[in-house]
Amino acid sequence: MRGTVAEVDLAAILHNAREIRRRLGPRVALMGVVKANAYGHGAVAVARLLKEAGIEWLGVATAEEGAELREAGVTGPILVLGPSNREEMHLALTQSLDLTLVDEMGWHHLLEVCQNLSRPARVHLKVDTGMGRVGVAPDSVVSEWAPRLSAGVVRWQGLMSHLAESDAEDSSFTRHQLGTFLDVIEGLRQAKQALPPELHLANSAAALKYPGTHFTLVRVGIGLYGTEPWAPAFGLRPAMRLISRVTMVKRVKSGQSIGYGRTYVASRPTVIATVAVGYADGFPRSASNVGWMLLRGRRCPVVGRVSMDQTTIAVPDDVPVQPGDAVTLMGREGGEEIGARDWAAWSNTISYEVLTRIGPRVPRRYLGAGTPGPVD
Repeated sequence: MRGTVAEVDLAAILHNAREIRRRLGPRVALMGVVKANAYGHGAVAVARLLKEAGIEWLGVATAEEGAELREAGVTGPILVLGPSNREEMHLALTQSLDLTLVDEMGWHHLLEVCQNLSRPARVHLKVDTGMGRVGVAPDSVVSEWAPRLSAGVVRWQGLMSHLAESDAEDSSFTRHQLGTFLDVIEGLRQAKQALPPELHLANSAAALKYPGTHFTLVRVGIGLYGTEPWAPAFGLRPAMRLISRVTMVKRVKSGQSIGYGRTYVASRPTVIATVAVGYADGFPRSASNVGWMLLRGRRCPVVGRVSMDQTTIAVPDDVPVQPGDAVTLMGREGGEEIGARDWAAWSNTISYEVLTRIGPRVPRRYLGAGTPGPVD
C-alpha cells in the first residue's frame, strides 16, 4: 500500500539455474540455497519454483527455515547448512531435514536426539579445509569420524566443505582447499571406508569457474539471484527489482536544509521529492548524500539522511515529477541501472547483506515464471 515493492523475476532465477546447470557434469546434482528468505527473494516461492523445475536439493541455514518450507508443502531433500543445537536437531528430524555435523559436541547431541525420537538422522560431515569457522579437522575424518558415521546409528549422507575465496582472481587457496578435500576422500578409499552418497565443496563461484570442485553436488546461492560482479560474465541476470513511489514534491530555496542533522543544504533552488522507503525497509542509511534513485530513467541523488521510513532525492529541473510517480531503487529503467552492488558500495559491504536486509514489510511481487519446466 505504501508503494514500496520488491519485484522478483522468477524467470531470471530459472534462467540462472539453467546457466549454472549446463556447466555441470551429467551426474552432478544442484542444491538451490534458499537460506535467509532466499537471499531476500522469498524462500517459499523460490523453493517451490526450484522443486518444480527439478532442482534436486535445497539448502537452508537453520532447522526453522527448513520447517517453514515443509509447512508450505515443499518436499525432497533439504540440508540444514549451519550447526544445530539439540532443539534444532529435534526439529530437523521431525521435519525430515538433513543435518550438518561439525564437531564432537554436535555428535553427542545428535545421538541423544536420535535415541529420544527412535529414528536415525541423515548427516553431512563438514570438514574444515581452510574456511576456519566450523568443521572437523581433515586428519580426523578417517580415524575418528568415518567409523562412527558408518556404524549405522545415523545415515552418513554427505561429506562437505566450504570454499573461502572461490570468487577471487587468485585461485591458489581454492586449489589448496580442493587438495585437502581430495586427500580426505583418498584417505577414506585407502582405508576401505565407504564414501557417503554426496560429496560437495563448490559454491556459486566455484560451480561456474572450477569444474574440478563439482564432485556429486554443488551448492548454489548468490548465483541463483544474479547479483555478483562475475555474474554477467556467465550470463546470469539479477532477479530483483525494487520500486517505490513519490509521496511529496516541494521546491526549496538556496540555503534550505533537508532531513535529520541538516547534512544537506541546497546550494540553489532545488526540487525535492520524498520517497516512501527508508532504512526499516532495507534501503541503507549509508546511502545518505551518496546514493541515488531513478525517476523517469534519470539519476536523482539521495539528499539528506535516509530516515526510517522516508528518503529524499533531488530531482533535475527538466524532469517532471508529482506525487504517485514510480521510483526505481534497484533495477533498470531506461538506459540506467542500479544494482545490489551499487547499494553495497554505498555501505562498504556486499550484495549478500544488501539483499537479505530488505525487510519483511516490503511485499514481494513474483513475475515471469509461467510453467517452469525442468532445468536441464
